[in-house]
Amino acid sequence: MSRSSLSVSQPLPAPRSLTSELVARLTDDITSGKIPPGSQLPTEQELIAATGVSRTVVREAVAALRADGLVITRQGVGAFVPENARRPLRIDVDPLSPLRAVLDVMELRTGIEIEAAGLAAARGSASQIRKIIECFEAVDAALKRGDDAITQDFALHCSIADATGNPQFRRFLEHLGRFIIPRQTIRGGPGIPKRAYSETFQREHRAIVQAIRSGGVLRARAAMRRHLVNSRKRYQRLAAKLRSE
Repeated sequence: MSRSSLSVSQPLPAPRSLTSELVARLTDDITSGKIPPGSQLPTEQELIAATGVSRTVVREAVAALRADGLVITRQGVGAFVPENARRPLRIDVDPLSPLRAVLDVMELRTGIEIEAAGLAAARGSASQIRKIIECFEAVDAALKRGDDAITQDFALHCSIADATGNPQFRRFLEHLGRFIIPRQTIRGGPGIPKRAYSETFQREHRAIVQAIRSGGVLRARAAMRRHLVNSRKRYQRLAAKLRSE
């Protein structure tokens, strides 16, 4: 492996986050085979010299690669590419258009969560259904306290994913993370009082929970579709308002 042929052998541009840029270049070198499985990454000093970034940036980049499973580190030796390294699923966000990214992800999750709701209605055990109901009630309690209920809302969607019996549904939601429940939508939207929004929000959730609880597969799918489509419309209205300001 020739160090000079690697993407990381050139200085990094300033506009993009240096850590993100370094992670992207190293990821490309690993997944393209330029740094093959079993090979050691360029050393910390080599990366600093080649790219002109700081030691902190290099360490943050290596930590990110380790979290993605693209490298493993050995104490006092360095970072190595494991045999099973694969390009991770990643949601890239244009810093100039974060609202567009959220809308795109909301559209992506629609198909996944509609199917999850149907499977939860068909497969959910008694204990899993109780958990869904508990999460729904937790959202209700948070909204009544005046909280934004983001954590509780995410937990509700995850409990439905768990009831599918397929762990990949929950992993998908957890990967999307902060894009699942956009914070701004919880506060309502232009011209929508928070209380009225909360009531609508929970009415949609209630329809989903009741359909799953009764084993109504088609009703659960339809209720989840309605909730997600309406959520996306609410966020679109908010995005339009923010663009006009």
